[in-house]
Amino acid sequence: MTYKLNDFLIDGIKAKILAKKYSTPLYCYSLKKIKENIKNFQKSFKSIDPLVCFAVKANPNKIILRQMGKLGLGADVVSIGELMRALKAGIKPNKIVFSGVGKTSHELIYAIKKNILLINAESKSEILEIERIAKKEKKKVKVGVRLNPNTDAKTLIQISTGKKENKFGIPEKDLLHVVKYIKNSKYLDLKCLSVHIGSQILDHTPYEKMLKVVRRIINKTKFKFEYIDLGGGMGIDYENKNRRLNLNKYSKSIKKILIKNKSKIIFEPGRSIIGNSGFLISKIIYIKEGHKKDFIILDAAMNDLMRPALYNANHRIIPANKNKKKTKRTYEFVGPICESTDKFSTLKGFQKLKEKDLILICDVGAYGMSLSSNYNLRPKSTELLINKSKIQVINKRQRLKDLI
Repeated sequence: MTYKLNDFLIDGIKAKILAKKYSTPLYCYSLKKIKENIKNFQKSFKSIDPLVCFAVKANPNKIILRQMGKLGLGADVVSIGELMRALKAGIKPNKIVFSGVGKTSHELIYAIKKNILLINAESKSEILEIERIAKKEKKKVKVGVRLNPNTDAKTLIQISTGKKENKFGIPEKDLLHVVKYIKNSKYLDLKCLSVHIGSQILDHTPYEKMLKVVRRIINKTKFKFEYIDLGGGMGIDYENKNRRLNLNKYSKSIKKILIKNKSKIIFEPGRSIIGNSGFLISKIIYIKEGHKKDFIILDAAMNDLMRPALYNANHRIIPANKNKKKTKRTYEFVGPICESTDKFSTLKGFQKLKEKDLILICDVGAYGMSLSSNYNLRPKSTELLINKSKIQVINKRQRLKDLI
């Protein structure tokens, strides 16, 4: 994923060739980069030998999930749809963890019948509902309990999940009672202590704080958990400032703090596996001169990539073809949707652009297509997987006539 003779290439294929053949806006993923990310993740935690369950919410494409399964990964799912998709992609039930605060009875029945590895419960009410279903089905169901460790991940408030004011998990004082209840149930088999503090974490310090809370809970419950599910949340370098989470330090902290427990560790990475593998190629429709800036109006919009509008998230924008001309104007890259939040980035000193030029929005592999919608009745984009210069269409562009 680099420039060659001023043209940007994704695994050896020019972005402009992809755009010409499949039109824009267009999602493209590098399988080579996905494999590289998985390999680096596994290498960093080799001494722990964890079960790695890919967070399906980050990118639920069936072909990509199938590749994850082939590479030994399981799946972390948060809905019956994601569970069905993971199974359809060939991921084994004994490598699937079902998380989420609002699992319905219908979803729980389906998960129980599929004999998945774990259902991580997030409230006493959910535990009672699982027990009711298990009794009716005459089965003993494997469950985990998700702890809310009241740990601040120090990232965006919209993606914090581990503080006491967040909806996720069970507070420490209540969790001890829940564990005691499960231990005395004939229909529940307590297997796991689960925790997840947020997303886009680039500093291992919040994880260390979380681990100390986990250790304290284990000591208080005096229970031998077969699994400790530490969630995911590992961030990526969206701003290209060489900021990366030190996975080796995190691995050492896990060994140091949880060494006595000897439980199998589960991770649920999403963004760190798929995020930087993806690009959104877009064409400039118009360049509109404003008072202090020029609006670069793209054919991609907030329905294609919601993160900037939803989180004010930053994604790098690069030209598909480099030139040496710098603009003196400020460029604001926007989409055609009738919302002021339909904008991607405001940049100074960008190269001079003209109408019909192509740009690429970087690092959209996670929460790009999965958050996309049909707002303004816009069809969802084509998705391509690039594998050793071979192009595979892994999702066709929606047709307007089907939407209408």
